[in-house]
Amino acid sequence: MNRSQLLRRVHTAWEALEQSFAGLSEARLTEPGVSGEWSVKDMLAHVTTWEAEALKYLPLIVEGGTPPRYASEGGIDVFNARMADHKRALSLADVLGQLRETHRRLIDYIEGVPETQFACETRFRRRLRLDTYRHYAEHARAIGAWRGTSTC
Repeated sequence: MNRSQLLRRVHTAWEALEQSFAGLSEARLTEPGVSGEWSVKDMLAHVTTWEAEALKYLPLIVEGGTPPRYASEGGIDVFNARMADHKRALSLADVLGQLRETHRRLIDYIEGVPETQFACETRFRRRLRLDTYRHYAEHARAIGAWRGTSTC
């Protein structure tokens, strides 16, 4: 897989995520129960959190460093819950704005990464996969299931 192929994969999964909540009213976007107590808004804030984590740690990985483990923060579930609580007070407009801005910055970053990071399965590609297209698909499916639609 090269950069272009990876960006296509990210773009396709991103579009599916956007389609999963397209047309929903503000009331529906903020309605709890999509996944546990989370609303669509909470899920989108969560996606933004992980794109921000990618922006923080992918450069470290490219430089040969190792990101800290989430176990030091109580595990991924504790980290996710803490970040969700922190972002719950944000308005829907703020969440959507952060979602789009963070995604734009991530795409800009990917476009500048050395091609060697895409040539084979690297720690960079693994982290990118987990924080982007695989993650988007997981939440698009959950939103689609909640809406009673398919997001395949």
